[in-house]
Amino acid sequence: MPSIQRQRILLLPLPRNPAINISFKDVRVEVPVPNSKKEKKSVLKSISGNFKSGELSAIMGPSGAGKSTLLNILTGFQVQGMSGEIQMDGVAVSPGKSSTRSLSCYIMQEDHLNPLFTTQEIMMVAANLKVGSSLSPKAKKLLVEDILDSLGMGTTLYTKCGQLSGGQKKRLCIALELIDNPPIMYLDEPTTGLDSSSATQLVRLLRNLANGGRNIVCTIHQPSAYIFELFDHVYMIASGQCVYQGSPLNLVPFLQTMGIPCPQYHNPADFMLDVVSGEFGQFNDQLVIAAKDPSWRAPEPKQDAVVPKPKESVGGNTQKACVIIQAPSEFSRFFVLFKKNLVYLHRDWTFVYLKAFLHLLVGIVVGLIFQNVGHDGDKAHTNITYFLCVAVYHSFTSLMPAVLKFPSEINILKKEQFNNWYKLRTYYIAFIFTNIPVQMAFSFIFVTTSYYLTNQLFEVTRFIKFSLICQLTIVISECTGLSIGTAENPVNGIFWGSIIMALQIVLGGVLAVLSHMPLPLYYVSFLNYIRYSTQALAITMYGGDREILPCPKEEFYCHFRYPEKILDEMGMTDVSYWGDVSILSIFSVIFICNAYYFLHKKVKSRV
Repeated sequence: MPSIQRQRILLLPLPRNPAINISFKDVRVEVPVPNSKKEKKSVLKSISGNFKSGELSAIMGPSGAGKSTLLNILTGFQVQGMSGEIQMDGVAVSPGKSSTRSLSCYIMQEDHLNPLFTTQEIMMVAANLKVGSSLSPKAKKLLVEDILDSLGMGTTLYTKCGQLSGGQKKRLCIALELIDNPPIMYLDEPTTGLDSSSATQLVRLLRNLANGGRNIVCTIHQPSAYIFELFDHVYMIASGQCVYQGSPLNLVPFLQTMGIPCPQYHNPADFMLDVVSGEFGQFNDQLVIAAKDPSWRAPEPKQDAVVPKPKESVGGNTQKACVIIQAPSEFSRFFVLFKKNLVYLHRDWTFVYLKAFLHLLVGIVVGLIFQNVGHDGDKAHTNITYFLCVAVYHSFTSLMPAVLKFPSEINILKKEQFNNWYKLRTYYIAFIFTNIPVQMAFSFIFVTTSYYLTNQLFEVTRFIKFSLICQLTIVISECTGLSIGTAENPVNGIFWGSIIMALQIVLGGVLAVLSHMPLPLYYVSFLNYIRYSTQALAITMYGGDREILPCPKEEFYCHFRYPEKILDEMGMTDVSYWGDVSILSIFSVIFICNAYYFLHKKVKSRV
């Protein structure tokens, strides 16, 4: 492709939005004190400041000073306990609103990337979610390659994210957010975990991005002297108060006016941190007053070349420097996420291939344990036990992995959802449509194997009804596990999942017949979906006018040769198969909505 065409595509990442300045006035944040109902602690104490477009700004301060809190307030990631006013170009805004978040992106401290996708693949997923059909597939691919090249990531196109270095992961996180070119970028301690060389390269990269007209704000703990001077503006906090705001080059003169000379060849950033920490006496009160002087800020950044002029193409036509990008619909995003989940399942061999093999193996083992019980009147009770085992197996193998599913992905989900990649409901529906069918396929492997080996009645209708009950059990169990996994941490989730499973087995109506239970526990059993699954499986096999069962010739009396006797013994004579299906279907809908509620609550908690 001619270089001029590639240059035209390269124009796409340049700012398409007007420069946006951020200011905040009298921002206060109070949080509850642990183990105290009324007492509150002030994290930020009436601070004010501004961050300008075209500048790379750093929020600095000792540990616990309130750096991350201020950043979270500006991004809208945390708004609880906050008072004061935040403005964009002089207009008061609510940072937590989606309309405000659409102008910015928040790159968190941890690098939450899916390790099974390559750099190019995860960039293309982000491009499809953010740009959609506004660009052709070829243009999106060139856009992705140009962004990666500009960030020094061109050689990692086919490298999986799990194999990238720390610095490469940081740059990839930035590249993902540059696709839709937000005018404001927030970063939480981007240099944490990087060596000095990688940290320097990263800050240089941020400086270049800011020079392109973006407003970039980041927190940083203790930069080297060289990195410190790369920033255009420094906003330093100590004990929740601003003790300096201005150019890093003006920090030493600022301290000199306060009678605090910085030793020669000493890192000004380190020295300032020592000062505000009280190493040389208590100067914070004077620093807070002196920091209100705006003259320490560097001159206004020039905005002349923020948006480039149109360039001529080879044929003489003009190409607009900035392309208007319309966000794709949630329906389109659903298919992107659906395809992404399918690729993930294909590559996660432990989830698909190993589990498929284990379901086949367990199906064989269970089938051999309960061999030929389905067509023997003398083993009817054992066959009922097999039905319970089928229901419990489907419930256990769906519930327990689901407990750990969302906790392992919640950080990726929080980052992408907060940065407006998609709506949470779109992700959840795509997840259900990809994960549940796979679980159903596993069920089919297990059911087919064990059904045949246990010599159940070989009728197509009965087999379909049998499989339907197993599928509904999977849906309920999967969503139960998702609810527990998002409501609790993984350790507590596994504990509660085990307790719930144990109670369901006991109240399933097989180990203890329902009519033999104490009345309170009998009524509790109506909330147990294992009960309805076991009942429906029993009715499927022994209902529907099934013929008399054969019994061994040596048996003088075979009481359960009549199928209705089996159902009567288990207290299932007044039970309807389709009634159980209806109840299980209602449970499925309730638990699907319940899992989404807990997921939504977890994502919005920002914890």
